[in-house]
This record gives sequence, structure tokens and C-alpha cells, in this order.
Amino acid sequence: MSVDSFNNGKPKMGMQYLFLLMMVFVLFSSPLGWAAQGPEGSSSFTARLVNIEAPVNETFRYQATLKNSSGQTMQYDLNVKAPDGWRVKFKVSGQQVTSLKLEEGKSENVSIEVNPAHGSEPSTYPISVYAIAGQDSLGLSLEAVVEGAYELELSTPSGRLSGEITEGKRKEINLQVKNTGSLALESVSLSSRTPPKWEASFSPSSIEKLAPGKTADVVVTLTVPDKTLPGDYVTRFTAKSDETNSEASYRMTVTTSLLSGWIGIMVILMAIGLVYYLVRKFGRR
Repeated sequence: MSVDSFNNGKPKMGMQYLFLLMMVFVLFSSPLGWAAQGPEGSSSFTARLVNIEAPVNETFRYQATLKNSSGQTMQYDLNVKAPDGWRVKFKVSGQQVTSLKLEEGKSENVSIEVNPAHGSEPSTYPISVYAIAGQDSLGLSLEAVVEGAYELELSTPSGRLSGEITEGKRKEINLQVKNTGSLALESVSLSSRTPPKWEASFSPSSIEKLAPGKTADVVVTLTVPDKTLPGDYVTRFTAKSDETNSEASYRMTVTTSLLSGWIGIMVILMAIGLVYYLVRKFGRR
């Protein structure tokens, strides 16, 4: 057999296949080949939302997922690094927890509830959450964007929440609505809960907008029905917006009118006189 026939025949094709098989073997036997396949997976601590914006007096709620891909059952301790005065809770299935046991390949949803410190200034605050099991530490970086607070206070200009009224009369009471928060309030409405048959009307009955630190004066007219028994009665006034509300309890002392008092005295005197007359008339027999 000639050399040309060897090069142009099947032996040449066999050499090519052999060379190709050797290259594949070397590739997948090398570290580079194993790295391309990659490991089955690794443990993780992730959250769907890592940046939440809310008022300072509300709770920031994050939903996270902790997954154990370590190859064995792990006990994870849940820790947090937050600004001073902030409170952080971890909950699983509605129960508050400080640690979590996970079997290999399992995952668990973790609810993270964050309450800012009272009076925290509007800003972006970092919160670092950790799930630690032995030498394994999984970190999760969260952000709480504090936008301020909705707060409302209802009282009187003097702070006094009591007064007197005569039965069958009406009385005007000066109320003061104050925005004590750091955010503007809109559509603040006023309402009351009075004793039976009493009436209360407000002027104005609503406040369109109230800026932070500002106050609004409201006059409420309280009407007491006739023949109301003397005593102390409580009326509750409420100022309410979509975000917050405030309530003030006003104690009103009801007295009888002067005319009613004199009529009562006259009735008593007439009764005494009638008894005296009957005793004098029939006592002699």
C-alpha cells in the first residue's frame, strides 16, 4: 500500500477521531472543565425588596428567604446591625424567632420588621442582617428610607377640657387642631360622640390642608336638650385624616336654669304649706 493511499483512506480518518477524543478527555479532566460545570449551589439569604420608604411612625416590613445548600442541616442565628434606638424583629410563620434550623436543600421565608427610633430624621438608614451558622455567615443589606411622620393633636387653646352649661342651652367651645408631625396633613375632618339627644356642630367641619407645625382653630357649638338632669357629661371630639387621628374628651357640667330652680323651690314650699294646712284643719278633730 502506498503512502498516498494511506493518507487518503480510512486510517487517516481514524487518527482524526482519536485526536478529537483525546482533546475532549483533557478538557473535562482539567480544573477548567470542572469550573465550567460549577457547584450544585450555595446557601443564600435574599430579599425581594431591599429598599422601603415609609413614615417614621410606621413599621418597615421586608420579606426575605433563607436557603441552606451547605450539604447538611444547619442552625442559623439571626442577627442585625441597625441604628441606635431602632427595633428589629424576625418572624417565621407569624412567630418571633432569633434562630432558625434548616435541613439541607430547604429554604424558609423570614419576615423582618423594623421600627425606627422615635424622632428619627428623614433620611436613608442602612440595616445589615446576618444569618450565622458556625463559620458560615450570610449577609443581607437593607435600606429604610424615613420620610417623616404623620402626627395630629386635638385640644383647646388653653389646654382645658371642661366647662359648664345650663340645661336647654347651647355653648361654643374653641378647639385647636395642630400638626405635630413632619409631613403635611390633608382633608382633616372633625366629628363628635355626644350624650343621647345632644347636638354638636363644627365650624369649619373639615380642614383642607395643615402644614407641619401649623394649627387651625375650630369652633364647636354644643346644644344640651331641655330637662337634662344636672351632672357631668363627656363629649368626645375627633380630628381625623387618612394617615392619623387625635381624640379629645371634653367634660361638661350641666346645671339647672335659675327659673327652674325657683319653680322647684316654690313647689316644695307649696307642698309644705299644704301639709301644714291639712294638719291644722284635721288635727283639731
